[in-house]
Amino acid sequence: MKTEAIPVGIKWSRQHKLLSTLLVTVLFNTAIAGLLAIVGFGRSFGHCLVFSQCIGLTICLFVSTGLHRFQTAAARDKLIVLLATLSLGAVTGTGLGAWVIRMMDSDVALESGFLWRVVGISILFGLIITYFFYARQQLVDAAELLNAERIRRLAGEKQILEADLKRLQAQIEPHFLFNTLSNIVSLMEEDPGRAKRMQLDLIRYLRTSLRRTRDRTTTLGQEAQLLTAYLDIYKIRMGKRLSYGVDIPPDLRAHPFTPLLLQPLVENAVIHGLEPKIDGGRIRITAERREGWLQVAVSDDGLGMSEGIPPGMGLTNVRERLESLFTPPGRLVIEPQRPSGVRALLAVPLDGTGPVATCTESADPLVKGT
Repeated sequence: MKTEAIPVGIKWSRQHKLLSTLLVTVLFNTAIAGLLAIVGFGRSFGHCLVFSQCIGLTICLFVSTGLHRFQTAAARDKLIVLLATLSLGAVTGTGLGAWVIRMMDSDVALESGFLWRVVGISILFGLIITYFFYARQQLVDAAELLNAERIRRLAGEKQILEADLKRLQAQIEPHFLFNTLSNIVSLMEEDPGRAKRMQLDLIRYLRTSLRRTRDRTTTLGQEAQLLTAYLDIYKIRMGKRLSYGVDIPPDLRAHPFTPLLLQPLVENAVIHGLEPKIDGGRIRITAERREGWLQVAVSDDGLGMSEGIPPGMGLTNVRERLESLFTPPGRLVIEPQRPSGVRALLAVPLDGTGPVATCTESADPLVKGT
């Protein structure tokens, strides 16, 4: 019959738990032996220690085995199993301890009355130690339950964020698509060459966008391709009034990246910063590693920030997703540039693109002046 392999992590966890239980039991046994020697029960600390270790470890073995065999039983049945295995372990451990002591010193006399008193004391201390392990396991189970609930909550939040992502994408792309198609139609008579270039850029943009929509995550390089196609379309519309540069190191282009984090930042820079400006301007997209974080900056020399105007839906959505999808949370800072323009600085942990991402929390993910 084919047996199912136990995952290495689970197997190691069980071994670690068993070793921890045995170590705590040995410590309890030693403390009990010292207490019995102090009150004068038995001839010496050595005898008390032998009895205590033999009885304690035997009870631990019997109780653990019994509860494991009946782990799916009702609470009342588990209690019966506990009392039965504890009593059997006390009797067996006492007999084992007496045998060991006689092997060490054949002249030792161990009366039956003394041995039955040892059994009674063993059951008493066994109940105390068993309750300790029971209470500790209850705390562990409660912590695991809380962690499972946290994972379920994060999964629910992630589904909501993915729905918001699709809604945001559904709002962004039709508006951009219709404007671009209108520009292509108007350019067909005035400048067929520019109309063709815009059409090719639109095809490139839609192909990249479609691939990104099918995947839950993309790469920083693919996002850069999408933004390049987007900016090429706007460059045809704005002409020499728009220029841009994308500076992403080759080793970061293959790094996983969450979709639709950068596009709202670029759109804000074009629509609110450069397009309304008579002379237009330049957009620069850069990326770098910094102390366990991936920092991506979108800078422009446009009109700059307007006081009193609240952030748009795109920026609000980006901030919410950064806080919910990453641990520690990603961050977005919007700051003015001198002499004009805006710099949007986004930071996410380098170790991942989702709730499992980890990073050194002591490091500030956003360092000014990068």
